[in-house]
Amino acid sequence: MRFRDRNKNSQMLEIELTPMLNVMMGILAFFVMITMTLTVEQGVEVELPNSAENAPPTTAEPDPLIVQLDAQGQLLLNNQPFTEDQLSPQIQAYLTSNRAGFVVLQASPDLPYEQVIRLLGDLKEIGGDRVSLAIE
Repeated sequence: MRFRDRNKNSQMLEIELTPMLNVMMGILAFFVMITMTLTVEQGVEVELPNSAENAPPTTAEPDPLIVQLDAQGQLLLNNQPFTEDQLSPQIQAYLTSNRAGFVVLQASPDLPYEQVIRLLGDLKEIGGDRVSLAIE
């Protein structure tokens, strides 16, 4: 009596995933469509006030202190020539008298960047974050 060799004649069983994935995608699409149609947009009606009624009082910002640096490297404060030694007390006095005031440096585009950056650094040491550089 001879036994049959099962390994030679038997085939590997395979599971077809394509029909199962088709069914799963159909079910997923069904639930997405149902969810989208059953959701109700919720909203709250809000009556906005008129802007003129509740407008905050406007506070007039003080004019900035403009420091100019011309093409020759001369400092001008309110169109008056100044030296760097005279500039520091003027800026400190302005910033202490005007709590909301700020200093603007207007430098000539013909100046070397090193000179502008050096003066801007000096002004930042005096005025901190209340100093800015004008671009025009």
